[in-house]
Amino acid sequence: MLNQFPAQDLARLAALGRVLSHPKRLAILDMLMQGVQCNCEIAAQLGLADNLISHHMRILQEAGLVTSQRDPVDARWIYYAVDANAVDAAVAALSRFLDTNRIQPRTPACGPGGACGVTNIDGQDVQDSQRSGLGAG
Repeated sequence: MLNQFPAQDLARLAALGRVLSHPKRLAILDMLMQGVQCNCEIAAQLGLADNLISHHMRILQEAGLVTSQRDPVDARWIYYAVDANAVDAAVAALSRFLDTNRIQPRTPACGPGGACGVTNIDGQDVQDSQRSGLGAG
């Protein structure tokens, strides 16, 4: 049996990937890695409308990567910061997943002469269907 990551950990990594898959969110996170930023600074630097900043920040906050705080004097101003602990945890999880020490020498059980035991949707042995040309393509 393969030593695979638990499904729950894979789901968390996939969710993180979705959060980080947007270039504007990466740009926002990059700015926040330089320190606390006001929503107006993010808007000016990235050329984003306020509603788009709110949209991307909501996604980053739901992922736990970013925190926000309203100005105590004028609540229109929102200050965003990276949650360093959450970022460290995300980096550690991704590092564990992509650790090349996990790569093990292995010979596939299937292929010519193998005994895969996998059947296709018609219930035919995969190797039999490949030999007859049905499994190609």
